[in-house]
Amino acid sequence: MKMRWAFAALFALCSMVGFSPAKAAEPTKIKVGILLPLTGPFAAVAETQKQGALLAVDVINKKGGLNMPWGKVTVEGVVDDDEAKLDVGVRRYRYLVSEGVKGVGGQTWSPLAYAINAIVSKDPMPYFPVCVMAKDAFMKGKLADSSFAAAYSPWTVGYMAGKAAVQTLGKKKIFFLARSDSWGWDMRDGAYAAAKEFGGTIVGYDEASLGTADFTTILQKVKAAKPDVLIAAQFAADSVALLKQVSQMGLGKEMTIFNAFITNVVAKGLPPEALQGVYAMHYFYYDLSGFPDKAVAKSAQEFTELFRAKYNTPPDAYATIAYVAYMEMFRGFEAAKSFDPKKVSAALMADGGKFDTVKGPANWRQDHSAAYKYAAFLVKGKGAAERKNEWDLFTVEGSMGGESVLPTLKSLGY
Repeated sequence: MKMRWAFAALFALCSMVGFSPAKAAEPTKIKVGILLPLTGPFAAVAETQKQGALLAVDVINKKGGLNMPWGKVTVEGVVDDDEAKLDVGVRRYRYLVSEGVKGVGGQTWSPLAYAINAIVSKDPMPYFPVCVMAKDAFMKGKLADSSFAAAYSPWTVGYMAGKAAVQTLGKKKIFFLARSDSWGWDMRDGAYAAAKEFGGTIVGYDEASLGTADFTTILQKVKAAKPDVLIAAQFAADSVALLKQVSQMGLGKEMTIFNAFITNVVAKGLPPEALQGVYAMHYFYYDLSGFPDKAVAKSAQEFTELFRAKYNTPPDAYATIAYVAYMEMFRGFEAAKSFDPKKVSAALMADGGKFDTVKGPANWRQDHSAAYKYAAFLVKGKGAAERKNEWDLFTVEGSMGGESVLPTLKSLGY
């Protein structure tokens, strides 16, 4: 009898001070997964993505942690290497889940992001791929309810490049060089759509497989076609090889060279004379000092200073994609007041999916693709004489963005 009264008294005391089993179980620290190909062909880009993700973790923790209903919750970023291999990446994703992570981001290689998305469709997890995923991934029913893609598809990259070449630069005759995979074909389709819409003509086409080292034969074909502009889908090491050979053949004197999507890592791999005068779309360029939207220029400068303080270099494009993705993951946790995937997804889509980024406003669409006011910046490469320092690689010539640069929801089956 005395024991029964003791338990009753203890229960009453716990009720008065507001304790409950549920509240006692709420975490004061969580883990999030950062899964990237830190070894292999994409390692250089993956390193910048890791930097962006870890900076987002730092920003949250320096504020004391996530603002959750039961108090502050600090975040630990758990980094692992997916090696850009399907079997390795899936296995390590499952390991992160077994370790109790509350969300996962990563991937540089699109096929692996798609494979992890398939797992997330069956076993929900807040998942934020930070690569440029194939257009097919955004078709209705393909992207998981808890997957949110902070970058667009290659179709959008191609569309922006085509629109910029024809409408902004006034180049009507296009030779398009694709890559022999979904990256290149999606980009080709986007560029062709823009050419048709804005009055351009495709006067030549070719494609090269990933890892091509010698573009000589293709570039002779480009020269013979006499286009106003060469738009190339090559990326990373392929871009470096292509643009070096373009420079050696002097094609920039006969036509405008437009490498559809670029990063600072690629630009740093080129001799200044090979980058000079080359146009490209850049997801984020750190120096927006002359950009008309002063609020965005200020935001970019603040982010750049924050990044430099931690890494001693300005942020590259894919570092920014990762930073945006993880900051949205954390906003989702706080807005949902929960780590439950369904609640996080609903919170991110509330109020039209609107959110702010270091490069301006955006919103999550129905296909869980981010529509940015400034999806990418049109940049032009600088030669040696124009550069003020080692990272002074481009001038910003303009921007592209809004819903119009994305595939219509109708075309994706919505």
